Amino acid sequence: MASLPCKLIAQIAFKPGGDVFHYIVANKPQHLTNATPVFIQACDLHQGNYGTNGSVIQWKYTVDGKAQTARQVLQDIDESKKQSAYKMIGGDLLELYKNMLITIHVETKVGADFVTWTIDYELLNAENPHPISLLNFFIQFTTNLEAHFFGP
Repeated sequence: MASLPCKLIAQIAFKPGGDVFHYIVANKPQHLTNATPVFIQACDLHQGNYGTNGSVIQWKYTVDGKAQTARQVLQDIDESKKQSAYKMIGGDLLELYKNMLITIHVETKVGADFVTWTIDYELLNAENPHPISLLNFFIQFTTNLEAHFFGP
């Protein structure tokens, strides 16, 4: 039986500004290890340049107290829309999910900036959990990055 495509979405207000969030996450992700070390322990460039389509990044991060790795290729970066997408090509998540694409979009609504995280994925097995803990990780990471700029 073929797996069905699934999607999880979270949207979080980000006070330091959407331009700041997009710039750091899309163009300078290596700085996230200093800003959010509880969440991201390493961000290593394996191919290309940070902030360019086709670049390959290896992450070391912690979700629910468990150390994990992810290898992603950056695709569909759009500076005017403040959007970028990361296709999972290796790491722990591919043990549970057939395909995974993480899209980050920043938009302004009624004078406030919002970060939208979208996870498109397919379960390898129907018994596998949906990546809700990963979505929670993104929410906590975003609020932690905000605190890094504004203080606790």
